[in-house]
Amino acid sequence: MAELQTVPTKASVPAFIETVEHEGRRADAKALVKLMQSICAEKPTMWGPAIIGFGKKTYKYSSGKEGVMPAVAFSPRKSSSVLYLATKFEGAGELLKKLGKHKLSGSCLHITKLSDVDKSVLEGLVKGTWATRDKK
Repeated sequence: MAELQTVPTKASVPAFIETVEHEGRRADAKALVKLMQSICAEKPTMWGPAIIGFGKKTYKYSSGKEGVMPAVAFSPRKSSSVLYLATKFEGAGELLKKLGKHKLSGSCLHITKLSDVDKSVLEGLVKGTWATRDKK
């Protein structure tokens, strides 16, 4: 069985952010760290080579496979920032309708520019996701 790559590492979050080539995405990453850290009240951790996460959440598939992932996370990719958030908590659908320009694939929220979305709505999505971290 292959080793999981999305595990906490000791890599520096600020050093990783400085490697983001796209200036706007780099600035957005710094803003997302501040936003998520203010809500989660935890320091960011690198998960694998490119995901910045806060806290931990356990999961268990119906097959019995279990694992750990960040409770709230994002990754500054080339084409967009990808936020890993819960999208099925009560009220999430209404928040997504009000968020602004984004794409959703599963629990991955793709935002090209933070300026394209309503920051207070994004905060609501992060808060809702953080509140679900202990739920199965």
